[in-house]
This record gives sequence, C-alpha cells and structure tokens, in this order.
Amino acid sequence: MEVDEKILIVEDQAPVAQALGLLFDLHELPNVAASDPEQALRIVEREPIGLVLQDMNFSPNRTDGTEGIELFRRLRLHDPDLPVLLVTAWTSLETAVQLVKEGASDYLAKPWDDARLVETARALLEGRRKSKRQEETLRSREEIASEYDLCGLIYASEAMHRVVSLALRVAPADVPVLITGPNGTGKEKIAEVVQANSARRAKPFLKVNAGALPDTLLESELFGAEAGAFTGAKSRRIGRFEAADGGTLLLDEIGNLSDSGQMKLLRVLQSGEFERLGSNETRRVNVRVLCATNADLLAEIEAGSFRKDLYFRLNVIEIRVPPLRDRFDDIVPLAEHFLAQHNEVAGAGAPRSFGEASVQRLLGHDWPGNVRELQNRIQRACLVAEEEEIRPADLDLGSAAVSEGKTDPERRALIEALDRHGGVVSRVAAELGISRQALYRRMERFGVVLERRPRGR
Repeated sequence: MEVDEKILIVEDQAPVAQALGLLFDLHELPNVAASDPEQALRIVEREPIGLVLQDMNFSPNRTDGTEGIELFRRLRLHDPDLPVLLVTAWTSLETAVQLVKEGASDYLAKPWDDARLVETARALLEGRRKSKRQEETLRSREEIASEYDLCGLIYASEAMHRVVSLALRVAPADVPVLITGPNGTGKEKIAEVVQANSARRAKPFLKVNAGALPDTLLESELFGAEAGAFTGAKSRRIGRFEAADGGTLLLDEIGNLSDSGQMKLLRVLQSGEFERLGSNETRRVNVRVLCATNADLLAEIEAGSFRKDLYFRLNVIEIRVPPLRDRFDDIVPLAEHFLAQHNEVAGAGAPRSFGEASVQRLLGHDWPGNVRELQNRIQRACLVAEEEEIRPADLDLGSAAVSEGKTDPERRALIEALDRHGGVVSRVAAELGISRQALYRRMERFGVVLERRPRGR
C-alpha cells in the first residue's frame, strides 16, 4: 500500500467514525473521516484516497439508502476506479446489493466484524495499487514502443512488461542470454527484441532449431563442413557461426544439443574458435549467442545430459517468458491482433470482431499451447466463421463446462478460497492475484455459484 493512500471514512455518527479510525490506526492503515457526502467529495478532490468506506444514510429522517446511492454515484463520476466499500444496515441491504452490481467493491452489514473489515480494506487497497501499476505499465509500454523496436510484440500484462523491460536492458550488453519458458510463449520474439535493440542490429541475425536436427547435421549446421566430411556432403558448407560473424545467432531448443555439440559450443563461447567438420583449420568469429529452451536445464545437469560449465556460460542473463495462462491481460489483445492479421489478408467478408461470449471463452481457456495455440484457434475461427462476429463454436475450444480431470484441483482451490474468506470477492481476488472481474469469470467457468450472506459479529 502506498503511504499516501488513505481510507476515507464517510460516517455521520462521530463515535462510529472515531472507532473506525482507531481500528485502522491500530492496523497502520492511514485514514481520514468525513461526516457528510459534501465533505467527503471535497476530501476526495484534494487528497489521495485509495478506498472509501461509506455509510448508506446520513440524516436521521432518511433511512432508505438514497443518500448513499447519490454519494456513491458522485464518487464514481469523480473516479470510476476508486474502490467503495459500503457499510449498511439491514434496511438498506437490497440497495447495497444493487450498488455492488453498479460497481461498488463490496458491502458489510452492521454490526461488522472488525477483523473482516480490516482484511477487506487491505485487499481493496492492494487491488487499487495493482490497478495503478497496470496503468503505469500501459504508459510505460507506450513510451517503450516509441523509443525501442519491439518487433511487433503484442502485450498488455505486467508480466510481459517485466520481460520486455529486462530484454531491453540486456540488449546493449553484448553478453549471452538464455531465454526460457514453455513452448509457444514467444521466446523467439523476445530474442528478436534483444537483437533489434543491440549494437549488432544491422548485422546478421540467424536462427537454428537445435532440436530439429540430428547430431551430425546439427554440427555441420553450426560449424560448417568440408566436402566429403560425411555421407552426402558433396560441397563445402558454411556454418551458421561463420554466416553470423559480427551479428547474433539464436539457438532454439538448446537442451537437445549432443555432448559433442555442447563441447564445441562451449569452445566458441569461450574463445570464438571452431573448426568445420572434416577440417583442421581453426576459424575465429565474433558472434553474440542467444539461446532458448523449454527444458529445465538444471534438471538435465543433474541427470548428466547437459554440461554445467556450458549452462553457466550461456546463463549470463536469463529471461523467463511466462505461460499465457499467467498473462491474462495479453489474451484479448493478442486475439485481436491475430484477427486483424487475417482480415488484412482475407479482405472483405472476413469476420471483424469477437462476440462477448467468444471473449469469455478465450479468457476462460487454459491455453496449454500458449500464444501459438491462441494464434491457431483464431486462424481456425476466421476460416470457419459464417458471420461478421466470431462465435464460441468457431473457436473450437471444447465445452465451457468443467469436467473431471485436471481442472478439478483449480475448482477445489477456488471454492476453498471463497470459503476461507466468507465469500468476500475482493479478498479472494487479492489472494489469487487477479481482478474481481477475472474472479467472476473463473467462477463462471468452473460453475461455482457464490451465495452471499451478510454477517454480523
């Protein structure tokens, strides 16, 4: 929580306001109080408020909650993202529920439970801070895009912003970089960003899939071969290291290199020297090496299948690219990007947008194949869609219903979190590190129904 973010207590009964202020003081939550809506609005305009805790009634002769409704809506006009926690008597409970539907963060019935109130307030303040970080990420991303070459990389999440920021910091360093992460996450695109923002950007940038070639061909691919060096080598072959001299070489699936290939790669990294297959002539090159892998290289070292000295030579800087399921905010921007790509080629008659139900299916899918799977699903949808708007069936992501299997632990964990926090959505979302909207989508996906029951002391 930022030190200057305060909780604004809007309560006309001075003893209640003082008790709430003392409670928050004891838990080191900065706060300020207002006795009526007008004073509350003035405070919001001049002070950094991170959460409003408001009563629903402020006049002895008004107990229907209309004053609370008016204040809430005026607060929303001032700052639509400001969390508002409603404190309500049973007589105004229905009104409070309606305001939650309009965007209020949560409600507590009088008399409230002190521990629950403090926990809820902390969760909402943390959510506010996270929202601000996301806004800063967006602004920073726009600044980065105007200053650096992002090679067409599409992202909106904090997780990918950290990845890109690290890639841009290490790009000028001219040291080996190890890019790790599951298949289909975009490791090659991150390598492109590193190369495009390095001092070698105008020099060759070559790529080799080390996992797609057998040992003999891989060595000839990397280091070249003289005519007759192996069966089928009818002429001299220039390897990728020679071809990339002065530039950058990306070795994908580095974990699949043979022992011989690992030893020769280590030598090149240490000295810049190598020999073509079938030749005793030593050659020197100046190449920056970027490596990518989905393997756990430390586990492979333990198993004896990967050299420890090579690992430490490659891993001067490691950039971990997270799976798409951990980059929730990237899903829709990426899907819209792939749709726009298809429309640019297909022209008239191509689908132009995603229906709301399709967006929910995209957000509810686990994406085990990551960005590559998302791209394939969008391409499929574009080809089979019969309307301008893509429907869920066009995506072919299977049933939205939860079946027995791998999703059961996730569903159970969600239910346990809801039980643990008494069904308070804001607290569950904070624990899971997601937005309230994302939590509602996850509940819908797993068929979890929230039964809200106001609690007294």
